[in-house]
Amino acid sequence: MRNKSFSSLEIPKWGRYLRERWREICAGHLTYEEQKEIGMDYFLWHLCSWERVECLEKEAAIEAFHKQAKHKFMVFYQFVDEAYLFEHAGSLKVTDLPYVEAHMNYSDMYVLDWDNGWSFICTHESEIGPFFIKRN
Repeated sequence: MRNKSFSSLEIPKWGRYLRERWREICAGHLTYEEQKEIGMDYFLWHLCSWERVECLEKEAAIEAFHKQAKHKFMVFYQFVDEAYLFEHAGSLKVTDLPYVEAHMNYSDMYVLDWDNGWSFICTHESEIGPFFIKRN
């Protein structure tokens, strides 16, 4: 990564846990049946594309991500269990994320604030997303 003013730590095998945590935090207002109905058992980001949560899209989502304090957050993926923990990454940009530089084959990437205040999502579909969810 180009920006070395922050620390990051690989946290192998945390992907499954983080995907479930994201589902509880961001989609907890939906029943499991409602989540399944919109395809969240395949892609968690369907929560945003099916407009089942208030979120920002495209450039507005990227801008919102850049404005976050980003004291501590996790990065994880839809189909692999590799994950990363970042700290003190206030100046981190979307292009600094592991997805953009090294893991394009991982498909969908989710960034979850440690305190569950926000989430940033990049999808494998270039015309859909990215998304940014801010929790109240």
